[in-house]
Amino acid sequence: MPHDGHARAGVTELRASEAGAADTGSPPPVPEAAVSHRALMFAGAALAAVYVPGVGNGVGTEELRLVEAAGCATSKYGLPKRLPLSGGSPAAQAFRTDRPLWLNPAALASYSEGGPTPPQAETALGALPLRAGGRRLGCLVVVGHPTDGFEAEQRSFLERYADAVAGILQAGSGRPAPSSLLSPALRSLRVGTFVLVPDTGLIEADETLLELVGIAPDDFDCKVDTLIAHALPEDMHALMSVLEPSGQAFGRRELEFRVRRPTGEMRWLSLSCRVAAATDDRPEQVLGLVMATSVLRRSADDVSRIQWLTAALDDAATVGDVSQVVVTALRGPLDADRVLLAELQDDRLMVSVLDPPQPDAWPEIWRPEWRSEWPEAPVSALPTLQAALRDGRMDLWPAGTALEPGLAGIGTGGLAVLPLPAKGRVAGVCLVGWDRPHEFVPEERSLLTATAALVGQALRRAHAYDAEQELATMLQRSLLPRRLPELPGGTAVARYLPARRGLQVGGDWYDVIALSEERVALVIGDVQGHSAGAATIMGQMRTAVRAYAVEGHPPDVVVSHANRLLVGMETDLFATCCYAELDMEEGNILFVRAGHLSPLVRHPDGSTEEVQVEGGPPLGILAEAEFPMTAAALAPGAVLALVTDGLVEASDLPLDEGMLRTRTALAAADPADPGRMADELLGDMGRREDDVALLLLRYDGMETRPIRAGWAVWRLPDAVMHARRFTTRTLRRWKIQEAADAVLLVVSELVTNALVHTQGEVRVDLTLRGDRLRVSVNDASPRAPAKPVIVDWEATGGRGLVLVEAVSESFGTVPVAGGKQVWSEIAVPPPAPAPTDSGSRTEREGLP
Repeated sequence: MPHDGHARAGVTELRASEAGAADTGSPPPVPEAAVSHRALMFAGAALAAVYVPGVGNGVGTEELRLVEAAGCATSKYGLPKRLPLSGGSPAAQAFRTDRPLWLNPAALASYSEGGPTPPQAETALGALPLRAGGRRLGCLVVVGHPTDGFEAEQRSFLERYADAVAGILQAGSGRPAPSSLLSPALRSLRVGTFVLVPDTGLIEADETLLELVGIAPDDFDCKVDTLIAHALPEDMHALMSVLEPSGQAFGRRELEFRVRRPTGEMRWLSLSCRVAAATDDRPEQVLGLVMATSVLRRSADDVSRIQWLTAALDDAATVGDVSQVVVTALRGPLDADRVLLAELQDDRLMVSVLDPPQPDAWPEIWRPEWRSEWPEAPVSALPTLQAALRDGRMDLWPAGTALEPGLAGIGTGGLAVLPLPAKGRVAGVCLVGWDRPHEFVPEERSLLTATAALVGQALRRAHAYDAEQELATMLQRSLLPRRLPELPGGTAVARYLPARRGLQVGGDWYDVIALSEERVALVIGDVQGHSAGAATIMGQMRTAVRAYAVEGHPPDVVVSHANRLLVGMETDLFATCCYAELDMEEGNILFVRAGHLSPLVRHPDGSTEEVQVEGGPPLGILAEAEFPMTAAALAPGAVLALVTDGLVEASDLPLDEGMLRTRTALAAADPADPGRMADELLGDMGRREDDVALLLLRYDGMETRPIRAGWAVWRLPDAVMHARRFTTRTLRRWKIQEAADAVLLVVSELVTNALVHTQGEVRVDLTLRGDRLRVSVNDASPRAPAKPVIVDWEATGGRGLVLVEAVSESFGTVPVAGGKQVWSEIAVPPPAPAPTDSGSRTEREGLP
């Protein structure tokens, strides 16, 4: 490994600061140039240079111009400032062929130009073309001292480095080459560097390394113990063996380890280091790089495989996740042809994964019971598996072994039967089969044994998780609407996401309630807590709100009734909700808010607004609480959004900022597809602390607006006659006299029934919508009219309702606030010509 003055100076500085390290506060930041030098030196490069194409002094002469050079050996030698593009230099050759060129010292000696000046013995060179967006941007040249040329790991790092440089060049396309390329490119790779002095335990770490580990620069005291305290205990031993090398442990070393960041997140880091010896053959310093990696790389080493498998299974939550980890861990690394994983439930094997999944790749016995996803098989039909499961031992069957038909063909070249132990019992079995003859070497037997133990524990844990989540999902689905109603003049969509911690069931709920053909209620709420108890209260509150709304109560009364109900339950939980009642014809809307977030509106022009709704206390706190109503209006094309706090608030997200983000996303989303709009509002929720409910309504306005007329029936002897006259005049004005006989019969019977059997006000309403006329009679009695069970010639009552039902397309009764409504719909021919009214019209008349 090359040594230079800068590296030794770093060691001297660390030793000089040892005595007062604890009293000097945070260490000074590592200079950016020093970070670049370390990274390049570790990758075997003493010098790096960037060439970009240009035009030389000669007419039409193209060349490569040196625009930046950096490294720990720039003072010893350099590279030519200009290179002819048509020449024979390594840089020109790599640029023309668009392929990297790696030259060991012997190969570099054969090039007459483009090498370091003055020439150095035992020098290697790499020339990497810089290409981005289909364009050739230049060439990166690295010079180092590796005797046999750059190693594979060094080449991989330098190729990534070249890609980062090319990205910066592309970003500055059309302008002169940036004055600084190499250091920004290194920063974009998120590579942390360090210099450790084993004798003192002091370490110089740059800010990128501290950020990867999760240490604030002001909290770092230059002690290696502070740095490795964030590593997981299982990885501590391997990490210490690298950072405290023995006298003979020189050269390059690699390790993957895990750290726990202050947020609780676990992160995999990849460490590569070189140990340099002092004059007395003692380790003087350890220089290294640290990079983030998504998952530990598998290698041929069995310990690394087990380490990778342990980490992967730790992240596998469901049985499906465990199955995929098993396939990844066994089939490829062992060069196997088939992998089967099955859970043992009673006396049957429930298959979790078959790889490959095609039925014809498995024995005939599985096919008759092949289900929609995976098969199952009785253990009694597979004596080989039955014996292995009973004894809990691993069986390895070589090529040519005669097995029962249920296993024949799974492993003609060798079959491994692995019972999966878990807490004193067998959780399942794993089969690994080879088509070609396979020898089970001792190392492989140990690997399979360790794998079986790890997978068994993970499978049992995942099965319990799946069962728990299935129960939670069933409970949640049973308490939330299965589907939302289709609305005239609008589209409603909803989303619910459970919390990603504990039992995935919570108290958030939503509902869309069609009150009539032109009125709809929307409600969203949140019961305190995340438990089955909170979900149960949520279901009761949703049912209560729906019942009060369908009865016809105004919004403030609906919420007040729900509040009193929750107070009467004598539970310790409270709830919040936002209730809205929308007139689909006019766009008028009434809001009531009980401790909940304000609704959001996206206007047709794309602007957003947080509707200022006067609020009341949460439900379940004060029985006599008041819940005022706030009126607003929606224009066609507007989108109403009701949300719960799980979407806009978290431990690291203040409420105001969350509401602003949601409004920004609401403004940017396309209202043409409300479903996609809802998904974009949710975004990538990641690890949610709270469950989330979201309800969107895009208001379009009704294409066919009904015509209405109303009549208040006075209790006079000839009241029915006046009701018939009002109906006749209305039908004539609407030009649908052809339906007069049926309509007059319905009006007569329903009005007579209301006058005879109820007290208080009676009202007749006629509504014409398209080819349907709706006759509604409201009265003050909550009792629904009863039709006779048997109608004969001697019966004196009940015939009227039978006649109404006979002439109606549909007929029914619904409760309304203070009474009920009996309605009938009758098909009528379309009016010709259409009424001149352009919008909805409500007519009221008195007695003639």
